[in-house]
Amino acid sequence: MGRGRVQLKRIENKINRQVTFSKRRSGLLKKAHEISILCDAEVALIIFSTKGKLYEYSTDSCMDRILEHYERYCYAEKALQNTEPESQGDICQEYGKLKNKIEALQKSRSHLMGEKLETLSLKELQHLEQQLETALKHIRSQRTQLLLNSIAELQRKEKSLLEHNSLLEKKVRSCDTNEITLKREIKGHYCDIATQITENESTTAMTQDTKRKQQRQEQESSSPPPFINDIPTLNLGTYPVSHGEEVAEPPLTRVNSNSLPPWMLRSITLEDNESYAA
Repeated sequence: MGRGRVQLKRIENKINRQVTFSKRRSGLLKKAHEISILCDAEVALIIFSTKGKLYEYSTDSCMDRILEHYERYCYAEKALQNTEPESQGDICQEYGKLKNKIEALQKSRSHLMGEKLETLSLKELQHLEQQLETALKHIRSQRTQLLLNSIAELQRKEKSLLEHNSLLEKKVRSCDTNEITLKREIKGHYCDIATQITENESTTAMTQDTKRKQQRQEQESSSPPPFINDIPTLNLGTYPVSHGEEVAEPPLTRVNSNSLPPWMLRSITLEDNESYAA
């Protein structure tokens, strides 16, 4: 005989309710474990008893990861539901509002451009004029501000260029000064070298002259004067007679004047003149 179907309702008996809770809880945890292994599913089971005691089960003990996955899924589901199209009436109403707004903007643009002004009243024209004057004031103010900013930027660039130019001028002056100083140093160096060369040449010439004079003095002191042996003997008058005849006076020998001192040259010259006169 088969087992009858149990009617699902709250068990009034507290003891029976607690026993049934324990049995069904164990079976539920077992079924969750089986479906997790057999179907490779992520299962998270949370049970609170009537006394508030927690019983839980999760695949691979990753309850936090499964709950986070559940929260993301619920948030995406709610966002998708919020983005569903509205009712047909709301769409038609929104379309009418947008169409009227576009027409008003186009009409206002035409009025601002000076077109289709015939339909405007005097008050509307005055209001349009005020709008245009306000817009012109804003435009001129913005233009003035842009011009002032541009002038300030140009002045800043001018100041920077002047400072750079001044720095370059200082560098050029410094280079010119260094070049002049270098030229002066080179010129002074060349003058010193030329002076030293001249002094060396003078010293060498003086040394050579001194050596020549010393050599000449040594030669003169080592050899007798050359004119001593060259002085001829003067015989005045006639020579003795040989075999009863008078021997003629021999001719005078020409004295080498280059080897005689001046006082002897004058004496010999006077004697020659006297001999010629006789």
